[in-house]
Amino acid sequence: MLKDLVQKFVRDELMPLEAGVMLREAEGRGLGLDAADYARLEAKAHELGLFGLDAPEDVGGSDLPMMAMVGVEEEMGRCITPYTLPPDSPNLRMLIATVNERQREAYLAPYVAGKTVSAIGISEPGAGSDPAGMTTSAVRDGDDWVINGRKIWISRAADADFTILMAVTNKEKGARGGMSAFLVDKGTPGFNVLRRIPMIAGAYTYEIALEDCRVEGWKLLGQEGAGFAPMQIRLGTRRIQMAAWSIGMAQRALDMIIEYAPQRKTFGMPLSERQAIQFWVAEAATKIHATRLMTYDCAWKIDQGRDVRSEISMIKWFATEMAYETVDRAMQTFGAMGMTKELPLQLMQAKLRTMRIYDGPTEVHKWVVARNMLGTRR
Repeated sequence: MLKDLVQKFVRDELMPLEAGVMLREAEGRGLGLDAADYARLEAKAHELGLFGLDAPEDVGGSDLPMMAMVGVEEEMGRCITPYTLPPDSPNLRMLIATVNERQREAYLAPYVAGKTVSAIGISEPGAGSDPAGMTTSAVRDGDDWVINGRKIWISRAADADFTILMAVTNKEKGARGGMSAFLVDKGTPGFNVLRRIPMIAGAYTYEIALEDCRVEGWKLLGQEGAGFAPMQIRLGTRRIQMAAWSIGMAQRALDMIIEYAPQRKTFGMPLSERQAIQFWVAEAATKIHATRLMTYDCAWKIDQGRDVRSEISMIKWFATEMAYETVDRAMQTFGAMGMTKELPLQLMQAKLRTMRIYDGPTEVHKWVVARNMLGTRR
């Protein structure tokens, strides 16, 4: 029922905005929504009860399991209109795992209610996917913490009401007991947005510098030195979310092929009668089915509290690569029209291209799976 509800929300509210989104991106105005459309979507999502789906009930959420969220995110992935049901699950689940009572009231509850926007600062110039390479440091000064360093590839850094910032609090321990998380409010002195970085598909990320950024002691998120595990909760949630989005995009691309192929004739024969197209349809349908089952299996194991480090890496790389291939074949099927900015395929492909990199590139996740299987984890 929830999946059907989200499907209707996507069909009735998000899909009609796609043409405008594609036009803005084609004209170089980015991938955002105008304020009126965004406000209307927020009001409609709230009316339908789609706020805080996986948030705790005691702060106004529905406390839904990860399995339910896979269905939700698959439907959201079918549309390129840039809208996320609030609050964004990855940062939400990191907060759930770490907040104390004061932070629950000041940060978690407003976030679940859709009153605030968050960002997270993990990656650093030169550190990439290796948390052990993190150099941003936080040092105690009385009851406060003073943070210095650089972060990059942060979505919403200039607009977020607060940023979850990862920093090293014990250089000797590093990622193994020396990494902590902090809540840094917008406008905090020393939190400097250096530049907005234009990405493919009309998206933007930011680079920030932390220069003697003073954070009150009570804004340490979780325990000192214990930031690595909650960060992994956040990253794992994003990765399963990306797998679900990939299923949605691949399914939409396959649906477009199925609708178009019988109509388009080449050399006197419909494309649907060409073996190449038939094989693409069969392969896409099979891989989508496999990916969907893998993703639900991973979500179920998360809900059971099981260790899913290998499964998370499997679905992250497999789903994004599968969807990228499917969308690429849809573009090939549509020929010259597939190369235009009048179809959503090019934005889907660009989004998937970035997804094959962020939150760990394909090669890193294959390495994680292999080392877990072979016992070579250092």
